[in-house]
Amino acid sequence: MSLTAVNGPLSSLKSCRVDIGTGMDIVTDVAMDLAEAQGADEELNPGIKEMEAMILECARLDREINHFVDVVERVTAEVTSQQPEAMFSLSDNVKQQFTERLARLSDAELHKHQKVVTFKENIKNSLMQANKESTENMEELDEDIAVTQSQVNFSCPLTQMEMVNPVKNKKCNHHYDEEAILGLIKKRQSQKKKCCCPVVGCGNTEVKQSDLVPDQMLRRKIQMLKRQNKT
Repeated sequence: MSLTAVNGPLSSLKSCRVDIGTGMDIVTDVAMDLAEAQGADEELNPGIKEMEAMILECARLDREINHFVDVVERVTAEVTSQQPEAMFSLSDNVKQQFTERLARLSDAELHKHQKVVTFKENIKNSLMQANKESTENMEELDEDIAVTQSQVNFSCPLTQMEMVNPVKNKKCNHHYDEEAILGLIKKRQSQKKKCCCPVVGCGNTEVKQSDLVPDQMLRRKIQMLKRQNKT
């Protein structure tokens, strides 16, 4: 009995997690648009509450897929070292262990999901900004964007191109394009080396994936700059 039939679906599930992450970013963008357009307190904005409920459901699905993939990989690893007859109980073992894991999970943990945390932080910042601004100071907002453009380098230090999905390093506060920095981390890991921050002069000698946080505020500024340049 071959494990090929298992590896294919696992690969698809891992791809689903990437798609879920992209969907959560889109939901966050929509919620930020609502916050900036309507302002008011988050509790008084039903649209934002609906977006938050959607983000939490996505976090739940992402968590369950992650646990399921982990259980399958563990069980299949154990089976390969046992007698061939053990393959016939693989499905039952996966179901049992996955059910046990789900029983130990708490909904409160969903609020610690990185993209849920990012969602709440961005909504809070958007609401603060929206409630501060009025029709009279919209020109001032444009000036702030122009200042931000001059202060923040929108180019990735790795690709030297404008970032598409900027992430911020929590340790040194430098930004990189997500795909580029993850590729560098993976490359260094394959070489059994640490990944140093690619920003010249930075003393951060070990960049980890867990240190990276999506910076959707910066991503929106980059998008706004693109729209301004087109007009």
